[in-house]
Amino acid sequence: MTELGNRLKEARLAKGLSLDDLQTVTKIQKRYLIGIEEGNYSSMPGNFYVRAFIKQYAEALNLNPDEIFETYKSEIPASYNDDLPQQLSRVKTHKAVTEGNSKIFDILPKILIGVFVIGVASLLYYFLQNHAGGGTNESIKNDSDQVKIEKSESLEKVKGEEIEKDKKKDSKKDDNATKPKEQKTTVVETPKQELTVVQSGGTNSTYDLKNADKFVVKLVSKGQTWVSIKNGKGKTFFADTLKTDGTQSHTEDLSAESIAVLRVGNAADTDIYVNDQKLEYAIPATANVQNITIQYVLKNE
Repeated sequence: MTELGNRLKEARLAKGLSLDDLQTVTKIQKRYLIGIEEGNYSSMPGNFYVRAFIKQYAEALNLNPDEIFETYKSEIPASYNDDLPQQLSRVKTHKAVTEGNSKIFDILPKILIGVFVIGVASLLYYFLQNHAGGGTNESIKNDSDQVKIEKSESLEKVKGEEIEKDKKKDSKKDDNATKPKEQKTTVVETPKQELTVVQSGGTNSTYDLKNADKFVVKLVSKGQTWVSIKNGKGKTFFADTLKTDGTQSHTEDLSAESIAVLRVGNAADTDIYVNDQKLEYAIPATANVQNITIQYVLKNE
């Protein structure tokens, strides 16, 4: 048995957990857990899974995986990154796209200047066409227009007198009419959802959820973490490991519950959303294991 195996086994026994209990929590087969404690990694699929299983084992016992890997790095097999060729190909593609764009940006200013010059020339031509010969035409039309204006003014004067008489009659009718009262409409603003911290300490924090019509919790993992969701009476709605293989998120509708208790094994790689509002950790996310209680306060309370 290795030093790492001894430390993990002692931590497990100190928490009163059997291998069967640990298998339920981590979803790791019992034979792999035994192999970790005995330092026998030959039965495991590969070095990546050895490191992943050790990390889950440590997180389930509230141990710091980084400290475990650093302390016992001589006992833990290394996992190599096979993605280097793919990353190099991405660099080449990005470089080619950048060079193509630079040529377009060199030509673009010249095109814009040409469009601007053509526009200015068009405006000058339009201005000259409409105003250059206007003076001679206006002098010819002035005499005839003056006669028409005098006739129209006399007609307008007669019409104006008749209109004034009609206005006086209408004004008397309007004085007797009652004006309708303006109705004011009041707009009631719907209060925004509030998600506030009411208490925090150690690895425990408590939040109040107010002004919300529903209570939907979504857990999104950016890495790999073990999470659980319970109500205030201890009923478990979800308990599993969120992984990066397509099962890295889980959504739970808790609208019928007044209290939800979340346990997060890797807070640094886990985002929590309440009705699409991101929960800000009251305790720094570097504290991996956190117990978060959310109290759902109904609007009519």
